[in-house]
Amino acid sequence: VQLEESGGGMVHPGGSLRLSCAASGFTFSTYYMTWVRQAPGKGAEWLSVINPGGFSTYYADPVKGRFTISRDNAKNTLYLQMKRLKPEDTALYYCARGGYWGDYWGQGTQVTVSS
Repeated sequence: VQLEESGGGMVHPGGSLRLSCAASGFTFSTYYMTWVRQAPGKGAEWLSVINPGGFSTYYADPVKGRFTISRDNAKNTLYLQMKRLKPEDTALYYCARGGYWGDYWGQGTQVTVSS
């Protein structure tokens, strides 16, 4: 199982980013997929989950209405569109295979929101 996140970077408050997670080594289209993040000095925070077909999604309250999870099963890729970013969104963002906390995580991609 391999999960590789990309798309992180530094952005001003109010800005947007789209994260990608390229999956390989398993049948992507049959798994729930999850995004989690970890801010400096804090524990991991669950953000969002999407079902295998991509038509059912759930979000944590802090990101509801600002973040959108999606997937392209033909490309074995998971996405997280992030809008109206805030400084408190600064964290290392991980994709995970499965629901809840998943069983495999990628290496993460850093998102920094700062003026």
